[in-house]
Amino acid sequence: MIKLNKVSKVFNKGKGNEVIALRATDITIHQKEFVVVVGSNGSGKSTFLNLVAGSLFPTEGEIALQDKPVTKLAEYERSKWIARVFQNPLSGTASDLSILTNFRLAALRTKPKNLTIGTDKAFKELVQQKLSTLKMGLENKLDQPMGSLSGGQRQALTLLMSVMDDAKILLLDEPTAALDPRSANFVMQTADKLIKEFELTAVLVTHNLKDAYGYGNRILQFSDGKIVRDISEEEKAKLELNDLFSWFE
Repeated sequence: MIKLNKVSKVFNKGKGNEVIALRATDITIHQKEFVVVVGSNGSGKSTFLNLVAGSLFPTEGEIALQDKPVTKLAEYERSKWIARVFQNPLSGTASDLSILTNFRLAALRTKPKNLTIGTDKAFKELVQQKLSTLKMGLENKLDQPMGSLSGGQRQALTLLMSVMDDAKILLLDEPTAALDPRSANFVMQTADKLIKEFELTAVLVTHNLKDAYGYGNRILQFSDGKIVRDISEEEKAKLELNDLFSWFE
């Protein structure tokens, strides 16, 4: 669960270039909800995601994850609950390390690192099994450097690595913005499958209204630092794609 209570974020407070990025926002995202966040540039949607992740701290208000107060916790301290996929495919993986090593690091993301972090036969077989579900032929290329893969492949693997640990919340920060249409479609299908399979609480920030229409069970629209629409699953089922486009006319 994600809960924001009267959360505001002001940049350069009290100065001539002050920007109110988020205004006294109250929102609860329940367990297993897949929420899609839309809005124009500067609407507050990215600020909202960064506040949840811990990349930013609120100017006012409180944030809770899984019923635990996290307002003052740094990003790394929230990693026990959160996995995140960024817009840039290079951000979620280590280019110079092998596919297998990237998966090993992902599996230990929130655990203490010691002299036993190597990869044994059982772990290799687990990674091969997970990679085979993507049908990309990478299950027998575990020693291949991550940097040799395409952007779409890396995003798909980043998604797969996000469920190697115990994270219950998945934040998707425009994960297909840098991809071609075919790769973008594959990444979104993979994300949707993993969210359902692992019963994750998920938040997708996107400019792609087709994805907002086709995925998730709730839509939040931000404008001028406020939530101006909160579309429930029942309401979303009645929407047409053109309805979403009309919000931005």
